[in-house]
Amino acid sequence: MRTSRQARAGQYLALLTYLVFLAFPFLWLVSTAFKSPRELGSLHPTWIPRHPTLDNFRQAFDEQPLLHAALNSLLAALAAALIAVLVATPLAYVMARHRTGLARVATGWVVVSQAFPLVLVIIPLFLVLKNLRLINSLPGLVMVYVVWALPFALWMLVGYVRAVPAELEEAAAVDGAGRLRTLVSVTAPLLAPGLVATGLFAFITAWNEFFFALVLLKTPENQTLPVVLTHFIGAEGVADLGPLAAAAFLATLPSLVVFAVIQKRITGGMLTGAVKA
Repeated sequence: MRTSRQARAGQYLALLTYLVFLAFPFLWLVSTAFKSPRELGSLHPTWIPRHPTLDNFRQAFDEQPLLHAALNSLLAALAAALIAVLVATPLAYVMARHRTGLARVATGWVVVSQAFPLVLVIIPLFLVLKNLRLINSLPGLVMVYVVWALPFALWMLVGYVRAVPAELEEAAAVDGAGRLRTLVSVTAPLLAPGLVATGLFAFITAWNEFFFALVLLKTPENQTLPVVLTHFIGAEGVADLGPLAAAAFLATLPSLVVFAVIQKRITGGMLTGAVKA
């Protein structure tokens, strides 16, 4: 009994340490965003600002077009998430239900493709988009985001599809439903938590992405929020710390809000009530 309690206490301690490790950068970011320039230059920094101020937020909006950049990021992220889910769903269904040699090879390729570094694919993507005349455009960036998110979206949805009992689809086939009708009317509703989780992954990935946006977008009116955040760093590498922290804090809010709103749907039982004993 004592060994069990010690093991559980060790688990809780490890979990608490991990949570503190994850929360530290965000808490420090929030603290910095509300500090005055005098406190930011203090030799004895504190967690809680002594004199909280909103001047950093006002300065950030005055110096950079944050709202326009946030709109660009939102449009690109939403479009990429929607297209990735629409494309990945039927492909994942085929890969999960038809376990042929080709499907296994495709699944392996999906996993291996995640190991490719960004630098390896950026030049081919740049050349393709240049031929399509999609450089420096949000549609071109959305295309890149979809291609980059699709392998992991497939990998996620294949697992969700395999968790759906095949008996439900067989019963639909007996009733005369075709493959497409079965996918839309039977399987897709049961995949709702998986579709939401996959869409959330694609959205957050696109919202936070920096490298592709930096290379492909040149004009200020097309740049996304992560790229605009770099404008708070001067030519000599000196950061305007207060406004930068304020802008970065605002940039993290959409991801946190989206996850907080739909987390119950993600963690809910996928097949609750689908099959009765």
